[in-house]
Amino acid sequence: MQNTHILDELAGGLLDIVNFLNAPQRDEALLRAAGVELDRALFPLLARLGMQGPLGVAELAEQVGRDYTTVSRQLARLDSLGLVTRSPDTEDRRRSIAEITEEGNERFRAVREARRRALTQVLAAWTDEDRQSLTRLLRRFADGLSELPLAESDKERG
Repeated sequence: MQNTHILDELAGGLLDIVNFLNAPQRDEALLRAAGVELDRALFPLLARLGMQGPLGVAELAEQVGRDYTTVSRQLARLDSLGLVTRSPDTEDRRRSIAEITEEGNERFRAVREARRRALTQVLAAWTDEDRQSLTRLLRRFADGLSELPLAESDKERG
């Protein structure tokens, strides 16, 4: 039987991490540290495209937890800034694919380096073994979460 105290502690720690990552001030600080000027609302889209490559607009909207029309509008803004391009999917012309440009990649790489500096600072007192264990276990946990079945209402939408 699982120790419910440990599960509650895990859930609490995860909520603290999510709150940290979702804080708009954190994105602003990261952008400042990277020397990148960008509306913080656009940053998660650029980051996803930088990490994952081309994505369908609907898929991108799902990943950042925003509705399709909002993401489409934000992608139009990123497109006008020369940071992404949008094109019809070659296999399904009804779908639109967003892809980061070289200029967008330059900004993404600057932010990634700023993030690495921040993580290096947080993990400075950790041993290499602890850092490797954290990375391995987080990846394993995230992979396990992705295998959980969707709620019935989510299946109908997705």
